[in-house]
Amino acid sequence: MGRILLAEDDATIRRFLARALERAGHDVTAVGDGAQALPHLKPARFDLLIADIVMPELDGIELARRAIGLDRGLKVIFITGFAGVAKSSAPGATVLSKPFHLRDIVAEVNRQLTPVPASTAD
Repeated sequence: MGRILLAEDDATIRRFLARALERAGHDVTAVGDGAQALPHLKPARFDLLIADIVMPELDGIELARRAIGLDRGLKVIFITGFAGVAKSSAPGATVLSKPFHLRDIVAEVNRQLTPVPASTAD
């Protein structure tokens, strides 16, 4: 399905998310914060970045800015307990508020990674 970089500082949430996404058929690289995610961006190509907004060292918004700077086609989903902050800091981004149900995030990931069929002109 898709290659996903997951940056989440809460180890329990990170494990549950990674496991759910892997069961859905995705290849997941999971790290504990934005600084740990950076080295993975250059050698690997990801289809989707899932990042917590509030993380030590490098927050999710700055991580997303840097990641998109390397790959303009990268899709981003933010997960956070501070949805209002995320929406104002990253307009147009997909933001999922904690707590969320795993099936909801898996459904959103699948939606983001499903190619949109090209329309045909008559």
